[in-house]
Amino acid sequence: MSSTTQSIAIPGQLLGPASKYTPGLGTHIHEANLYSSLLGVVHISQTKPQGPAKRLTKITAAPPVELPTISVSRSGDSEKREVLPGVNDIVLSRVIRITPRQAVVSILVCGDSVLEAEWQGVIRVQDVRATEKDRVKIYESFRPGDIVRAEVISLGDQANYYLSTARNELGVIMATSEAGNTMYPVSWKEYKDPETGVVEKRKVAKPY
Repeated sequence: MSSTTQSIAIPGQLLGPASKYTPGLGTHIHEANLYSSLLGVVHISQTKPQGPAKRLTKITAAPPVELPTISVSRSGDSEKREVLPGVNDIVLSRVIRITPRQAVVSILVCGDSVLEAEWQGVIRVQDVRATEKDRVKIYESFRPGDIVRAEVISLGDQANYYLSTARNELGVIMATSEAGNTMYPVSWKEYKDPETGVVEKRKVAKPY
């Protein structure tokens, strides 16, 4: 059996159809699709196919092809090393709380590395967008629980990193509605609940 590390996954991220993979640790099935249950590294394990088994004069057919197993683990490196966010690094973070002036976040991933420890950061109201900064409202940009892609712009003080979402590709990449459903973006400033149809405002990250 061979195992290949693919990428970083965040909780609730779509990994693929259940018809293509067998669910492994750190995943769950919802409506015939596989999703990540935790933050970690994606592994796809493929069982080596076996040929027909020869038994004297009788050859039995090969067993059905087994689907590769997809799993998510919290640490994908055999050699653990502490990674610290630096200026200009792109990070993934979860919004912990918001105030009128800033969103407080927990930094989970730096680049391609899942952090061993969670570091706290803040996105100040002036760092949310590059334009119309005077019209930005934090509660219309982020909500607690949102997963945000941001850039480290300053190491800040001893308690917080300062982050920015002022570029198009930065902002909320995953949001849950007030009804508890995973939403999808419908514009650069709105997410929509697919079940209730309710639209909520966010600072939406443009997909890569």
